[in-house]
Amino acid sequence: MKNVILIIGLMMVVPLTIAQSFSETITKELIFEKKNIDNALMIANINGNIKVVGYAGDKILLTVEKTINAKTQERLENGKKEIQLGIIDRADTLIVYVDGPCNHFEPARKGNSSSHWAKDGWGYNWKNCDGRNCRETYDYTMNFTIQVPASVHIQLSTINDGDIQVENMKGSVGADNINGSIKLNNLVRESYASTINGDVDITYTQNPNKDCRFYTLNGDINAYFQKDLAASLSFESFNGEFYTNIDQIERLPALVEEKKGKEGIKFKVNGNRYKVGKGGALLDFETFNGNVYLKEN
Repeated sequence: MKNVILIIGLMMVVPLTIAQSFSETITKELIFEKKNIDNALMIANINGNIKVVGYAGDKILLTVEKTINAKTQERLENGKKEIQLGIIDRADTLIVYVDGPCNHFEPARKGNSSSHWAKDGWGYNWKNCDGRNCRETYDYTMNFTIQVPASVHIQLSTINDGDIQVENMKGSVGADNINGSIKLNNLVRESYASTINGDVDITYTQNPNKDCRFYTLNGDINAYFQKDLAASLSFESFNGEFYTNIDQIERLPALVEEKKGKEGIKFKVNGNRYKVGKGGALLDFETFNGNVYLKEN
C-alpha cells in the first residue's frame, strides 16, 4: 500500500516540474553598404553552434534557430523578450551578436577584463544586476547558419554548447571557442583557431602564404595541406606529440624570446621549430593535452 501511495505522489509532482519551451527561426538578408576587398563579418555567439558556408552570391543569408527553455511560463516569456539578435552595421563590416540582460556587445574599454570576445575593439561586457551577479532565469541557445560571399573575411566566436564549422571561404578566417570543436574546411587564406575543450580540424585546398595559428587545450589538431607545402613550423605541447607524413622537414635552432616584466627579464625557449620544404609563412601549433597531426593530401 505504501508503494502505491508513493507512486501516486510522484505522478502528482511530475507535471509541476515540466519545463516550458519556445523555438523560433530568425532569417535575415544582410548586405555591405560599402563593398571592398576588406569586407568582414563577425559573429559573436554565447550558447550554440555557428556554421558558415562560402558561396558565389553578394548577400549574407542568415538563419538563427532560437530556443528558450524555462521552468515556468513567466520565465519563458522573459527569455523570449530578453534574448534577441543584435546587428551592428559599420558600412564595410557587419557584426552579429546575441543581446541579453546580462551581456552587452559594445566597443571594448581599455582594461575591461570582462570582455571575452574582442575584435577590432568590440567585445562582450558582462553586466551585473543591482550589484549582484546577473543570471538569466531560463536556458537558451542560438544556432547560426550563414551563407557568406566567399571573399569576405570572417571572425567567429561561441562559448558554450556549440561547435564552429566553416567551409569554402576564400577570405581570412578566425574562430574562438570554449566548449566545442572547430572545423575549417576548404580554406585558401590565413586562419586562426583556438578552443579550450575540443578538436581543431583544418583543411586547405590552397596552401596559405601568411601566418596561421591553431590552439587547443584539451583536444587534437588535425591539419591537412596540399602537396609541396612550404612553411615555417612551430609546435608546443605539454602532454602531446607531433606527427606528420611530410618528408621535407628540417629542424631549426631553438628560438629564445625575451620579454621585460616587473620582476625582470623573462626568457622563453621554443626548441620545436622546423622548416617545411623551402620555408615560408609560419604555421603555429599549440596544445596542452592533445596531439598535432600535420599531413599533405
